[in-house]
Amino acid sequence: MCLLQERWFHRDVLRQQPFRGRTTAPTNSLAVARIAGIQAAKRTADIIPLCHPLLLSKVAVDLTVEESSVVIEAVVETTGPTGVEMEALHACTAAALTIYDMCKALDRAMVISDVILIEKSGGRSGDFLRSD
Repeated sequence: MCLLQERWFHRDVLRQQPFRGRTTAPTNSLAVARIAGIQAAKRTADIIPLCHPLLLSKVAVDLTVEESSVVIEAVVETTGPTGVEMEALHACTAAALTIYDMCKALDRAMVISDVILIEKSGGRSGDFLRSD
């Protein structure tokens, strides 16, 4: 029996303007956003039509606060023969929406952008590594 390991890595950026002397999201919103991203990856089949439930072997969501943005990175892995791209995308966007929801009172001009595939390995379509 051959087990394929599929790894998808996505990045999402939430941009915000500095507000009232604060340039970062409140710390607890980052922890809640991480949990939201993990839950979203696990529940993708419930939200996206025609996505089937998958057994995920790893879901990691990392949030990095930069000067005027929060960079969200999700790594999703499975040992099954199918891709987990939608799960990683769903994790990033749910985490970004959670931060927006928790911080909208401080800055409604936040922008969610740059949801991109960085790296993929395994699966039927082979490997991918973004060059830019």
